[in-house]
Amino acid sequence: MLQIRLTELEKRGFLDAANLAGVPLSMWVRERLRLAAIRELESAGQKIPFVAPVAMGDGSDG
Repeated sequence: MLQIRLTELEKRGFLDAANLAGVPLSMWVRERLRLAAIRELESAGQKIPFVAPVAMGDGSDG
């Protein structure tokens, strides 16, 4: 659980955006925070704790 303080106008704006996206506010906020964290961590060359690494094959089909 994460608690944050928002102004009423921020909360209203986030809720409006979530409604436009057709998702609950908590899902909207979580998705946006995940995207922001991925962007920042990748740009710093750091691992992203909540994204599993993808195994890359050697390119052969056999």
